[in-house]
Amino acid sequence: MTQAMSWKEWFAHDGLGLADRIRNRDLTAEEVAAQAAAGIAATNAEICGVIEVFDDAVADSTVNGANAEGPFAGLPFALKDLGPTLAGRLQEQGSFYMKGNRPTSDAFLTTKMKQAGLNIIARTTTPEFGCCSSAENPAMYVTRNPWDTGFTSCGSSAGSSVMVGAGVLPIAHGTDGGGSIRIPAGCCGAIGLKSSRGTFSIAPGNSDFTSVVSTQGCISRSVRDTAAFVDSCRGGAPGEFMPYWAPGQSFLKQIESDPKPLKIAVSHEWGPYRATPHIAAELARVAKIFEDLGHHVEWALPKVDFEKAYAAQTTCYITNFAQTVNNLLRLKGLETPPEDLIEPMNIRIWEQGKDATYTERADMQLAFNETARAFGAAFEEWDILLTPTTALQTPEIGTTQYLTLTDNPSALDWFGNLWGFFAYTPLNNLCGTPGLSLPLAQHENGLPLGMQIHTRQGGDGLLLQLAAQVERAIGGKWNQGRLPQVHVTHLD
Repeated sequence: MTQAMSWKEWFAHDGLGLADRIRNRDLTAEEVAAQAAAGIAATNAEICGVIEVFDDAVADSTVNGANAEGPFAGLPFALKDLGPTLAGRLQEQGSFYMKGNRPTSDAFLTTKMKQAGLNIIARTTTPEFGCCSSAENPAMYVTRNPWDTGFTSCGSSAGSSVMVGAGVLPIAHGTDGGGSIRIPAGCCGAIGLKSSRGTFSIAPGNSDFTSVVSTQGCISRSVRDTAAFVDSCRGGAPGEFMPYWAPGQSFLKQIESDPKPLKIAVSHEWGPYRATPHIAAELARVAKIFEDLGHHVEWALPKVDFEKAYAAQTTCYITNFAQTVNNLLRLKGLETPPEDLIEPMNIRIWEQGKDATYTERADMQLAFNETARAFGAAFEEWDILLTPTTALQTPEIGTTQYLTLTDNPSALDWFGNLWGFFAYTPLNNLCGTPGLSLPLAQHENGLPLGMQIHTRQGGDGLLLQLAAQVERAIGGKWNQGRLPQVHVTHLD
């Protein structure tokens, strides 16, 4: 099939830009999907972000039910292999245990994506059950950073991040239970929003009481694509218990204007964790960008008992993931995890978390409440909190200490090690607050480094408005205008 446009022209469009071309009949949705599929075919051997392309959806944009009248007009889109289900399509959750799992119904959020006009043409890689920091099991697949394939993309929305980072797709689906959108977006030079609790549906499969830590969302390379995704896909299913809130103004409209001058607190020394000197220096440089835009910027640390918060966080992740494994065992009538099908740390987590008491969970929740109130008080004084997205340099492929393939016998120790790397993302999940990673910095070795802006619960629009102001100020040139080694524009 003849390519619809050059790759340079392709990359000059964001998702809404391509949707406009489809809507104006310059291109068909099938031509755009075919070009996206060609981009996957040309890059996937190097970065391994896509598990499966749905050829029938490439050939016919209506196969999976995309609404041609939606704001994305049939734009090709990839679904992470975890979270919302798509009827009749495999969802294997990065696990040999789940091989061949084929859901029979759509999740509610999937129906919203379809109504928005997103044509789901592929599923993307994830570590097993989304638990660890990298989609890196050599027996299954190893997802690599498009900026340097010797390094990980991080995760758990690994495949979606590398496909957006490499320019193959303008936008893709992600999930975020502790940073799993923001971290890989930051590592791959993309934009990643973890929305406020009460934005996206978790129906029908997730528990109203234990699944509110994790949320859904997207990874993109333009602020307006992320705004349009949230505008179109937000809202709860009938019977969901949370108050699914809606802003008074669409995010797409809100980002058209700059925010008023904001008070921005900058920090990276969170309890026992802090950024490397280079990352701290990049944080200071990025803070100056916000200051130059007219905002009041000051180094200030929220009055939070971070050690208590991280301890409760560890209890949360061990007990939540233990029940994830437990529920999957029940599906097959098993009492213990099969060691040849489930990765070692996920078995250790199950062992150490499955018998947690109600008292332990109640104490954890009290710590969450205290942490959330402390951040709430901070956001009464400050409009925005600016931190790095990660505290350490992106790991090389094969760094097993962060993987669920590790032989570390202690889930407590393993999670504590993770927090040293991902210090600034999980507390948003525990408190329900939004965080947005922006590709504004770089590591010493040239790999992208995300910088994260946080605000009060329900303030997602303000984050996007501030991000759009920055985007305009830099002429849309995220990553200082640099491109990764693996990128579709190199195919011209």
